[in-house]
Amino acid sequence: QVQLVESGGGLVQAGGSLRLSCVVSGGDFSDYGMAWFRQAPEKEREFVAAVTWSGGSTYYSDSVKGRFAISRDGANMVYLQMNSLKPEDTAVYYCAGQVGLATKGADDYEYWGQGTQVTVSS
Repeated sequence: QVQLVESGGGLVQAGGSLRLSCVVSGGDFSDYGMAWFRQAPEKEREFVAAVTWSGGSTYYSDSVKGRFAISRDGANMVYLQMNSLKPEDTAVYYCAGQVGLATKGADDYEYWGQGTQVTVSS
């Protein structure tokens, strides 16, 4: 059974940084495209960033491009480095995985973590 567990969320002032981590257990991590999504109150879940199974390609939403960086190690970890945080980045952040491609659609992903809260104060 594949499980994803996020950590690293918290409260930070605008302009600050946070690093989210996601540990993947079960399954073959090397086969998975991985992504981060977020959901703010009363808003739909939105794509943030994705990384291919090899780590060779990354994709970002326009709203975070240049500020956030997704990465993965060769074992079972996925990271989201978030810099220059803004109040509009406040949301619950979810790690997601699927066998195969790294895509931007939430419906494509089979495996999800429970989420970690990120709050950015102005």
